[in-house]
Amino acid sequence: MDWGTELWDQYDIIEKHTQSGLELVEKYVKFVKERTEIEQNYAKQLRNLSKKYNPKRSSKDEPECRLSSNQSFLDILNEMNDYAGQRELIAENLMMNVCIDLTKYLQELKQERKMYLMEAKKAQQCLESTYKQLDSSKKRFEREWREAERAAQYAEKTDQDINATKADVEKAKQQAHMRAHIAEECKNDYASQLQKYNKEQNQFYFNDMPLIFNKLQDLDERRVQKLAQGYILFSDTEKHVMPIIGKCLEGITKAGNNVNEKNDSMVVIEQNKSGFERPGDVEFEDYSQGINRASSDSSLGTPKGPMDLLGKNKSKNFWLFSKRSKLSSSTLTPLSTPPAPSPANGPPSPKFGRDPLSYCLKEINKTVKPRISSFRTLRRSPPVTEDFAHLPPEQRRKRLQQKLEEICKELQKEVDQSEALGKMKDVYEKNPQMGDPASLASQISQTSQNIERLRGELSKYETWLAEAGGRGDTLRYKAHSFNNNGAHDVHSPDGAHSDESTPDPSQAIYAEFDDDFEDEELTAPIGKCTAMYNFPGASEGTISMQEGEVLAVVEEDKGDGWTRVRRNNGDEGYIPTSYVTITLNK
Repeated sequence: MDWGTELWDQYDIIEKHTQSGLELVEKYVKFVKERTEIEQNYAKQLRNLSKKYNPKRSSKDEPECRLSSNQSFLDILNEMNDYAGQRELIAENLMMNVCIDLTKYLQELKQERKMYLMEAKKAQQCLESTYKQLDSSKKRFEREWREAERAAQYAEKTDQDINATKADVEKAKQQAHMRAHIAEECKNDYASQLQKYNKEQNQFYFNDMPLIFNKLQDLDERRVQKLAQGYILFSDTEKHVMPIIGKCLEGITKAGNNVNEKNDSMVVIEQNKSGFERPGDVEFEDYSQGINRASSDSSLGTPKGPMDLLGKNKSKNFWLFSKRSKLSSSTLTPLSTPPAPSPANGPPSPKFGRDPLSYCLKEINKTVKPRISSFRTLRRSPPVTEDFAHLPPEQRRKRLQQKLEEICKELQKEVDQSEALGKMKDVYEKNPQMGDPASLASQISQTSQNIERLRGELSKYETWLAEAGGRGDTLRYKAHSFNNNGAHDVHSPDGAHSDESTPDPSQAIYAEFDDDFEDEELTAPIGKCTAMYNFPGASEGTISMQEGEVLAVVEEDKGDGWTRVRRNNGDEGYIPTSYVTITLNK
């Protein structure tokens, strides 16, 4: 069924319908444009949100960024940034594939519809012109026929009048005959015009207009089909990026699954472990009997109570669960003075004067080494020293190990450069046309100076590490050596996983170490262990493991919560002791 057959007389309806269809296309294009603006604004807001919560470069080096929860949050921000990019892609594709394409197609439809309507109007005007000619000939025929009838009646009346002359009668008859001839001509003209009009009317209603209506029908159907494609593109545009958006959402889920609360706890321990031991019991001092100076000196030499923590543990016990005590920058005497003993106990010993606590603190300052002062003022921004002596023992050892790794990498780089320059010099000497060997002298000299400087720094930091770390750490870093060709052997794990137990506080602070260590060799396994949980091994010096995996135990836990293991392929590293079941060889 087509419009030309069924709607031959509904020109106005067809014109209105096709116009309404074009307006619908314009309305849909406007709708998609507004949707595009929403997507663009949404993507922009997502990018700004991601940028707002993304830490700056300086903040990325903070210790908290090593926690898996912080890393996962950064991953989520990156995924949201990618997600915003996909929303921008949706907006771009909607604009290009729907808005611009439909707008261009709409202009073509308007021009085509206008042409068809002009053809219909032209055919209508031709039919109306023919009808006007028919109506004019019809009216003329009617008028002339009436005149001919009157002329015939007048001639008959004159012929019957006895008073009329023969000339009058002849004249009347001639007049009637002329009018009748004119009327006959008008009749023939009317018949001709009627035949012409009927032919054109038949052409108009059965050929011209049906053809135009069918063209408009085809135009409208193509318009509907194109609009339907635009509807589908509206959905497909987003469907095409849904896999990538799904990957972004999967990345967010993966970031959540990557959070490891146990590992974060280990990282917190690694970053903040001081290496100090817990304070011992406070001894009872009987002021009524006086205090022996020798025993006081002995007790002051090996501090065990909270007063020692003022010096070496940064007054932690005084503010761990409450507000911090206010400490002076030089001494600790301004602390609140204890109340005087009751009269029942007698007067205080003259050796302590009025303030026994101040006297004890003064004695502590006299007996302990000066390094304690740096720990005493650690909470008040102490000066940073090159050997990191301002840090607690554990943190100092880690920083020294980190510094050693940096120096080793830099030294290896300089050694490689020195070898390359040496090879280039040999090539120049054998082939002078390729270059002058003397031109490399300054670079070779500078590289040699850098190597000597870095080796000096390496030796210096290894000495400091030996003072701060303990035997196991020192041995491992003595393995950081360079052979004749500059090869770099690194077998030491991260400093966070020490194979030595926590040193005694007095030794960690001011005891001397011996340097007669034996060279480290490949240790034979002392047992096996089976992993109870997955461990990612994200920190340097650790090794990853899967649940159920069997590993060889190289060194058992020394009290720091870490066990050193080895795989069959020779990979070694530290794992949390609580994550495995250990079976030692008998």
